[in-house]
Amino acid sequence: MSIQARRPLLVFCLLLTALLAWLPQLDIVAKERVDAGLKRALISFATARTLNGVVSTLQETTLSFQPMGVGVTTAPGQVLDPINDLIEQFSSLMLGATVSFGLQKALLAIGAQPTVKACIAMALLAAALAVAWRGQMPRFARVVLTALLLIRFAVPVAALGSDAFFHAFLKDDYQASQQGLALSAGDMHGLVTDARQQASAAAPPSLADRFNQAIKLPDIGAFAEQIKQSAEQAINHLIQLIVVFLLQTLVVPLLLLWLMIAAVRAGLGSAATAGWAPPKQAAIR
Repeated sequence: MSIQARRPLLVFCLLLTALLAWLPQLDIVAKERVDAGLKRALISFATARTLNGVVSTLQETTLSFQPMGVGVTTAPGQVLDPINDLIEQFSSLMLGATVSFGLQKALLAIGAQPTVKACIAMALLAAALAVAWRGQMPRFARVVLTALLLIRFAVPVAALGSDAFFHAFLKDDYQASQQGLALSAGDMHGLVTDARQQASAAAPPSLADRFNQAIKLPDIGAFAEQIKQSAEQAINHLIQLIVVFLLQTLVVPLLLLWLMIAAVRAGLGSAATAGWAPPKQAAIR
């Protein structure tokens, strides 16, 4: 594009951006998306804490049986040591995700202040006048304008972009993993409750009845295997949720921020040379 055609286009883009800075819909929609993400993070955090409580209870639980009057004690929850560490790390990640969404809400509130909008609009109008009148912008003005644009638009764009990415690629995985994690916690709690009820049953008085009760006692090996399977399923769900929240709260926002910085620098860099043309060389006679 020629320099003469680039200048009015840059002026138009700067004026349009000044108008967009005042649009309240951008802040309203971004806040709704951030609130939705915060709610998801809190739900996952609460589920993880519930699962952590169940696992801790299982690790401390010993089941006592008395087949034929002989006491037998077992601790099936010891197989849950690996998942307990993962749950604690997941809880820390969910706490970080919650803080991230809360920080986004605070930055959205700052960027939506009328004073901030007015400063950005005036800076954009001054930049448009500089490009229209002088054909370029000073370097210091470009740096200040870049910072103001990021303050106003970086968080809304990152929030909307990461939420769109979540609904397009991560929503189904999140829902399946969240439901599966809750079911795993319920399954492990139910297994222990059933085993405790069977183990706490009173011993029959007769020898034959005691023998029949011993035969009907739960298979400890199968019981431990069921707990192990529930734990493995919970681990898979935890890992999937970790991937979902890392992408939504860290990877995608940072990528969008980098793209926005690159776009702003490219646009303002064009404004710096909108009125510059290489000197014509004198014809050699």
